[in-house]
Amino acid sequence: MSAAAAKNSEDKPQPPEKSTVVLLFAIAADTTWRMFVPTLGGAGVGLWVDSVSGTESMYSLSGLAVGVIITALLVRQQYKKGNN
Repeated sequence: MSAAAAKNSEDKPQPPEKSTVVLLFAIAADTTWRMFVPTLGGAGVGLWVDSVSGTESMYSLSGLAVGVIITALLVRQQYKKGNN
């Protein structure tokens, strides 16, 4: 290999270790589970407790509210982690 060819190969920027698409997909997947699992889980547990205890929708709404709070905390945690 000639000196000019070696110099040209050194000047080229190196590609990142991971593809940008893969990183964006990972961030989207991480955010998605943080948003839907606690919300749907809280609502599901609330529906189950309502069916067992015979209440109308008291526990369903409470479970949904707790799920939304947990979702907000998890997304906030992810946001803080991404800004560091």
